[in-house]
Amino acid sequence: MGLDRIIVRGARQHNLKNIDVEIPRNQLTVVTGLSGSGKSSLAFDTIYAEGQRRYVESLSAYARQFLDQMERPDVDSIEGLSPAISIEQKTTSRSPRSTVGTVTEIYDYLRLLYSSIGVPHCHKCGRLIAKQSTAQILEKIRLLPEGERIMVLAPVVRGRKGEFKKLLEDLAQEGFVRARIDGALRSLDEKIQLDKTKNHTVEVVVDRLLIKPGIEKRLESSIEVSMKLAKGIVLIAVVNGEEKLYSEKLACVDCGISIPVVEPRTFSFNSRYGACPECSGLGYRLELDPGRIFPDHTKSILNGGLVPCSDGLPPRIIRFLDTISEIFKVDLNQPFDHLPARIQSAIWNGTNHPKELNGGILKVLQESYSEDYPSDDDRTYDTLMVTRTCSACAGKRLRPESLAIKIADLSIADLTALPVGTTLKIVRAIKLSEREKIIAGRIVEEIIERLEFLEAVGLSYLSLDRSAATL
Repeated sequence: MGLDRIIVRGARQHNLKNIDVEIPRNQLTVVTGLSGSGKSSLAFDTIYAEGQRRYVESLSAYARQFLDQMERPDVDSIEGLSPAISIEQKTTSRSPRSTVGTVTEIYDYLRLLYSSIGVPHCHKCGRLIAKQSTAQILEKIRLLPEGERIMVLAPVVRGRKGEFKKLLEDLAQEGFVRARIDGALRSLDEKIQLDKTKNHTVEVVVDRLLIKPGIEKRLESSIEVSMKLAKGIVLIAVVNGEEKLYSEKLACVDCGISIPVVEPRTFSFNSRYGACPECSGLGYRLELDPGRIFPDHTKSILNGGLVPCSDGLPPRIIRFLDTISEIFKVDLNQPFDHLPARIQSAIWNGTNHPKELNGGILKVLQESYSEDYPSDDDRTYDTLMVTRTCSACAGKRLRPESLAIKIADLSIADLTALPVGTTLKIVRAIKLSEREKIIAGRIVEEIIERLEFLEAVGLSYLSLDRSAATL
């Protein structure tokens, strides 16, 4: 019977009261109970201590001199005991920047993967962004059916206000004959009057061609002229058909947003090149909580209601409240909960008009905290703060440009927010072209191996973006 269980008789170590207990061997047994009930005294100070003591005593005298000798615990007997191991439970990192992904280095490989084969999108309109050479554009145009008529256009103005009189005159002097203005073809010889208060689009007609063999040189030259005129953009319009914008730069042709060079640090929330500028890559911000700043609304905001200003209101807040009182014709000496809701809102958050009220008390106190920290008052402020998800990045830690680069329609933040098991399935399903296999094949294999390890040890429920401090 002693072989299939650990039998403890008369355990009196520390606060144990002559305890008898039998614990099954080769099974997971949890010792649980209230604080001070003797859990550690039984598990560590009795069972583990005796197992360790017996193991050390079985060694040679020479080996024992290098090991700490443990005292025999206060217990009558323990049977079925094996050499014991005690593993301390602790968090590997307290840093708010450490995650499951960074600790396992999977996130480092994901940064390499996204910087290698990630597909950029415009973070404003969501449009796919791809730069293409003249040869690549030519190749796509050649796929059009023979006999199609096309126009090669240079979009020199896209949705901007103005008359553009000088621009149109210069284009005519350079030898261009026509332009498509706000969707209508116009001759540059005629007098063109544009309303300067409205948005306009001006697209210069660089060439008009019929798709047929032998036009490649002419078409290539026209594309290059268009790109020079429109700063890297060319519009190919099939007459009475579809139109396609091409760009030789990594930029959104609609929004005009350029994408910087994509590197691994683009996806690092520990680098200024990738971190959200609002929360510095933490995914959250410490903000003042109105409920803690002004807990008792039966008091006047002028007379001790604000906790951070219990010793007196600073001049900036006094001026702000005086302006509120003057503009809204209200007495702020009355209890705060007697004030109309719109005035309460103006006090907290300010109003856009007039400028003197822009921001509100919350903004003033937040700025004071940022300017003074760290100081003798920071502990007072800390008790008034609450952690809120960063509104700029929605807790994803990265810049909008970084979040707009995707693989399998997922940003790196979207992918790391999924359970490890789901992430593994998605990474396994990534289809690489022959070129991408050369660039990122080994990276994908490394990611899969590490994800498989986490799944094998029973951690498939974790997400890679989970803070290491919570483990």
